[in-house]
Amino acid sequence: MTTRDDDRQVDMPTLVNEIEGHLLIAATRQEGQEAAARFSARLDWLTSHQQDEVERQFAAEHLALARASWQRTAVRGAELRAEYEGKYRRLKGRLTAVCLTVVATTVPLTLLVLAPLRR
Repeated sequence: MTTRDDDRQVDMPTLVNEIEGHLLIAATRQEGQEAAARFSARLDWLTSHQQDEVERQFAAEHLALARASWQRTAVRGAELRAEYEGKYRRLKGRLTAVCLTVVATTVPLTLLVLAPLRR
């Protein structure tokens, strides 16, 4: 962690994620505005005020759809993470049980085999 001039701690991964989020939103807004301009250009019978309104609403809808998509993706990612963490815990538990079983059976067997050799 790094400190800023005012001695507050800065969590770099969080800061990078926030910057990426702002850049993603800015890019999506730009894409929406460009798509809106292309769409309204085909509607040449609209007045300039009407075209501006169509572009504004089109861009707003584009951003809303993108956000909804991101939210669905985040929810699904969280679901998958929980699912795979559960599977990982179960697999880790099974592996631990197998290792303990192998050790628990190997040590006594080894002692039994080596016992006659010690005499």
